Amino acid sequence: MRYVILFLLCLLAVAPGISRFPAVDRDEARFVQASKQMVESGDYVDISFQEEKRYKKPVGVYWLHAAAIQLSGYGAEAPIWVYRLVSVLAIASAVLATCWAGAGLFGARAGFIAGLGLAATFAIAFEGRIAKTDAVLLAFTVVAQGALARIHLAVERGRPVGYLPWIFWIAQGCGILIKGPITPLASALTVLALFAFKRDWRWLRHLRPLRGLALAALIVLPWLALITWKSGAAFWQESLGKDLFGKVVGGQESHGLPPGFYVATYSLYLWPFGLLVLGAGLRAWNLARADTRLLFLLCWYVTFWLFFELIPTKLPNYMIPAYPALFLLLGWAMTRPDGEAATPLRLWQVWLWRLAAFGQIVVTVGIATAAIVLPASFVGNVSVVGIAAALCALLAGGLAFPTKLVLSLRRMAAACAVAWLSFALIFSFVLPSMTTMWLSPRIEEAFVAARPCEDSVLAAVRFHEPSLVFMMGTKTKLTDVNGAAAHLAADPACAIVLVPEDAAGEFSAFMASFGISTEATEPIVGINYSNGNRLSLRLYKTLR
Repeated sequence: MRYVILFLLCLLAVAPGISRFPAVDRDEARFVQASKQMVESGDYVDISFQEEKRYKKPVGVYWLHAAAIQLSGYGAEAPIWVYRLVSVLAIASAVLATCWAGAGLFGARAGFIAGLGLAATFAIAFEGRIAKTDAVLLAFTVVAQGALARIHLAVERGRPVGYLPWIFWIAQGCGILIKGPITPLASALTVLALFAFKRDWRWLRHLRPLRGLALAALIVLPWLALITWKSGAAFWQESLGKDLFGKVVGGQESHGLPPGFYVATYSLYLWPFGLLVLGAGLRAWNLARADTRLLFLLCWYVTFWLFFELIPTKLPNYMIPAYPALFLLLGWAMTRPDGEAATPLRLWQVWLWRLAAFGQIVVTVGIATAAIVLPASFVGNVSVVGIAAALCALLAGGLAFPTKLVLSLRRMAAACAVAWLSFALIFSFVLPSMTTMWLSPRIEEAFVAARPCEDSVLAAVRFHEPSLVFMMGTKTKLTDVNGAAAHLAADPACAIVLVPEDAAGEFSAFMASFGISTEATEPIVGINYSNGNRLSLRLYKTLR
């Protein structure tokens, strides 16, 4: 019954708002457009964004998106919420897997607390509402790590491991198809850290490694063989040579940051429970030598955190596969006898706790402020819904602020409910109301009103965001002024172009050289949030 309750709570936590804002630039829009092209072309092996090959990530999430598209009945014209349902269901699966892992380690109540807390964090609220790899990766990584933890505990206690090795290896194979080495990396780092403490490899025999590796290979190798046959060495060069190796040795795509980044973003991505799970983690640190379950979870989180702190390329979502370890520790801490709840902290832990407490206050106030200030700055007025979201954020942050390292389950549940309400208001109303930052849907609306033919194709100058391609169609041309003029001249009856106002003179000169007069729509003014540029755009078509 607890799994049904958690599943329904996850839907309430993550689903609100998934249809209310357009595809987010740039990563989500690239993923959904590539999935859309799979359905359009019928090619489920190769991955493309328009004519550009997308070999940075494996095929798994594109297949899931394509399946959602087909099942929805919309076909290639499916709206963005169809793609996002994959992430919603993946988050629900990750929460259920966390509950399952916690039940095996600490009991049913601890598992439920772990799943409940994970479902209410900012990281989950955000990643569960966008159609990328991270939510699905989280699900498979939790399953793999949960199975590994239960196997480790079973061997320690002399119990049979049963079906757990097969769950572990299936999750490894599926995780590789989603995001390459990340799921195996989490398990490998955990195992290496456990060995450093316990000097024992023997328990790994219970993983049935030879048959397990064969099972994982059976999941992964067919697509790898097909994509290698189709792309030659291009897939390996892009995915391993440029994407993986590039992130390890340098700051890829302007995301190079020094160590400490994940400490700085900890309070935001784990809000509102960052301070609470830190308290559980610190108490577990002091007792880990005596409890193999706590040692496993600390090895999972700490090694993963250290690894990603040390590589140059950093994004907050990289740490998400390790967050369930902290919430499993929270489940342990909140189900301990009252007498054990008073475990004293060491001096360095007290100072770390105080730093995290300050971080929680800053993030709580920051989210509340942003819910009010951002709509006002983008649309020029204060949103009543924004004020409501801000009040909910302040209440959630206050309820989740522990005074003695732990909370009662009732207070934690109240903090979850208010946090979910805050996220629902933000993603359903506050963000969609900031219309000046959502240029692509406004361009689509103007295009539909102005297009001369039903099958008109847009050529866009300077605004080249992937969301525009997703909304306007795969044939959309991303070009310069000269290319836009040539596009209109090649099909003066039906073509239409998008040109920034500061390039209008140059565009008019090109069109004059073709002997074509044009007419323009009213300007579409807004901000390209991907780079911060303010734009004023007009649609042009042949004057009739």
